Amino acid sequence: MSVKRFEDIASTPVAASEGITRKMLISPEEGPHFAMRAFRIEPGASMPLHVNQVEHEQYVLRGRAQVIIGDQTLEVSEGAVVFIPANVPHSYTSLGNQAFEFLCLVPNLPDETILVQK
Repeated sequence: MSVKRFEDIASTPVAASEGITRKMLISPEEGPHFAMRAFRIEPGASMPLHVNQVEHEQYVLRGRAQVIIGDQTLEVSEGAVVFIPANVPHSYTSLGNQAFEFLCLVPNLPDETILVQK
């Protein structure tokens, strides 16, 4: 068991794009089945279209974003619950003047982020 304070966890830049940071809230070493991460995408920043080998379960904490999942383009905001299946291309673009922040849970399985060329 572990209890942490969100503000005490270090943010690290996401290599795929400027203006995006990640906090590892529950690491694969701490949780036997799932990892919990928090992402922050600054206003106007984007995470490019990419694929992962694991599904994503997400909860939007604040802000708005355009999210592309496969052939769907959606706008999501605070309180939205998002499911991204494994191996489906997806991307995020922060909208408005507030950062887009969300929790992302993923199974502890082998995974790689692969950028998709349009």
